[in-house]
Amino acid sequence: MGKVELLAPAGNYESFLGAVSAGADAVYFGGEKFGARAYADNFTQEEVCRAIKYAHLYKRKVYLTLNTLVKEREFDEIYEYLLPFYEAGLDGVIIQDLGVFPAVGEWFPRLARHASTQTAVTGSLGAAYLKELGAKRIVPARELSLEEIKEIKKETDIEIETFVHGAICYCYSGQCLFSSMLGGRSGNRGRCAQPCRLPYGSLKEKGKKYPLSLKDMCAIELMGQLIESGIDSFKIEGRMKSPEYAAGVTGIYRKYIDRYYENPSGFYVEKQDMEKLQSLYIRSEISQGYYYKHNGRDMITLESPSYTRQNEDLARKVRETYLDKDMRLPVFVEAKLMKGKKAVLSLEGNGLYAAAKGEEVQAAKKQPLTEENVRRQLGKFGNTAFYPKKIEIQMPGDAFLTVKALNDLRRRALDGLEEEIIRANGFDVPGERTAKRKEEKAEPVWTCEKQKKKDETGLHVLALTKEQCGAAIACMVERLYVEAGLCQDMRWMETLQEKKKGTEIYLALPYVLRQKDRPLLEKMGDLLEKNIFSGVLVRNLEELQYWKRRFGKSHTEVPAVSDAGLYAWNKRALQTLGKDCMESYMPYELNLHEWKEVLRKSGQRDIALSVYGRIPMMISANCVAATMERCSQGIKEGKGKEEFYPMKDRYGKIFPVYLNCIQCYNVIYNSLPLSYHRDIDKIKEAGISAFRLDFTVESGSGTEEIIRFWQRLHQGRNGNPPYEEYTKGHLYKGAE
Repeated sequence: MGKVELLAPAGNYESFLGAVSAGADAVYFGGEKFGARAYADNFTQEEVCRAIKYAHLYKRKVYLTLNTLVKEREFDEIYEYLLPFYEAGLDGVIIQDLGVFPAVGEWFPRLARHASTQTAVTGSLGAAYLKELGAKRIVPARELSLEEIKEIKKETDIEIETFVHGAICYCYSGQCLFSSMLGGRSGNRGRCAQPCRLPYGSLKEKGKKYPLSLKDMCAIELMGQLIESGIDSFKIEGRMKSPEYAAGVTGIYRKYIDRYYENPSGFYVEKQDMEKLQSLYIRSEISQGYYYKHNGRDMITLESPSYTRQNEDLARKVRETYLDKDMRLPVFVEAKLMKGKKAVLSLEGNGLYAAAKGEEVQAAKKQPLTEENVRRQLGKFGNTAFYPKKIEIQMPGDAFLTVKALNDLRRRALDGLEEEIIRANGFDVPGERTAKRKEEKAEPVWTCEKQKKKDETGLHVLALTKEQCGAAIACMVERLYVEAGLCQDMRWMETLQEKKKGTEIYLALPYVLRQKDRPLLEKMGDLLEKNIFSGVLVRNLEELQYWKRRFGKSHTEVPAVSDAGLYAWNKRALQTLGKDCMESYMPYELNLHEWKEVLRKSGQRDIALSVYGRIPMMISANCVAATMERCSQGIKEGKGKEEFYPMKDRYGKIFPVYLNCIQCYNVIYNSLPLSYHRDIDKIKEAGISAFRLDFTVESGSGTEEIIRFWQRLHQGRNGNPPYEEYTKGHLYKGAE
């Protein structure tokens, strides 16, 4: 097993230099576009290219974040954006978007693709899906246990990168729409406003609590277990934090990674270093994350989510130790300036040699070169990674060469030495790579075999309760999606099948599936194989890969539909999903104009849309009910049941929290339902293939009333909805 990589964050160029100085094996940062930290300083194109060269001279790697979702109109910008970085030798790119993944692989074949934690990989099946898509490395969901991470490594043999230090999101990364829906700032676009750090309460309690604010992670005491697990890279969070944080935290983790390899049996963490980590811009309390916990009240900063003040004395010492450290490499310089011959400059550094020839040296007519002048010009190494340790000069007393010629000679010799060192360190020299942009093929978006669809837009229902399912059947909707939790009751399922008449019944799989849920997935697969359902709604990569392996194209009698959380922000993402799914739901964060762009470019009608219902804004491994009061499953003596828990914000708005006690996760829904009833004609004109009504807290009678209203609306009859308050979401404004 090779030594684990220490991966440090950099929000600006100074942070990058500090991280390298402190011992990072690799540094990750964002450029001016497509990065999930839009409010960090980020790097200009020139800084990215300079950082790549600098890192490679010290045998370090650079990964660029391309970890946002990309709109259709932006997609063509990716090639020109990445091209100079690829040619400069960029080591890897961190990706979220399912359309960007294959495109980058086609365009830049020698660029490693890493699957961002925003892809929410929760098991070996999801990891395998991304590996087939071309991922060299995955950053799994931070919610996974160490055993689950080991299982992924064992089953897929893919590189795994996990977070070991820094802030943790309450929601599974990539599945959070909270900031987007409440304020228009999307976490999927790097603009999260962090509503999880605000106070919330229950209906019973008064006063401020912060039930969605997780403690920051500090896993340094787990270093031995993490190394032995086979994890390939330890990642420090913090691109929004100071250079002192980046360098200081990196330096301490470097110390203990090295300590473990030197003496595994005697590994320990010194108390003063733990204190230093807690003094470097971290929240008031820390935890070891999810490595050995599924969830818990003790993981939450209930009383205060704010950061402690950074210790200024420690910050000053970090700056002196790392940020002000002279990292330049010594170079021995030898110049030969002989009349009638070309000038030669030889450099030796890092045990390597480089030489450059310049212009022919002339006999001086007026002012000959002096050794002092030559030494001064050749010693101007400027902002390079070198400094002249010793300069030797051979030349007669009447030699002459212009200052410009001397400068050019020095520059070309230094460039040559840089190339020699970079090549010796195992990296591509800038300019050696060639991109392969091809003419886009006119491929259909949907390549899987699928059922024939009606020309008319269908009306579908997603139901959470038996009563809601009964209402949908009574209204004879075209398709009913039944939540997987309801399928535990087979007698009820049989009754539903008997009453369904012309309604297709699809199985809606859970939002999250973990290793412990594999038996449930197998059971659901058995139900699908027995044709109890007409199809399946998949909500994550784990389920999509399972469906591919068990059914695939040979089982067109069990078609798959991808839900809105499997994001299709562009045509290429639809092409990726369309290889396996007969239909995809439009993401909640795109607006009407952006839907039309995707539909027009894809040329297909097999794109559906949720037009009514509370939007799922957070999916979390932690539990609001258990944090605020006590474990609901414990109250029910371990039987497990789905129910809602009301969470109240500081304005008194109630957010229903769906407690899935079978898979043990929460879904936090919006306080108001989405409703596009006033814009139905415009949406039909866009070419949407199916409208879906999503039911959560509604009663059976309330569900039937709403379905009947939408059926009348769908038939062209106007009227007022049986609900007063609603939101249009991103229908017109879209997400930033």
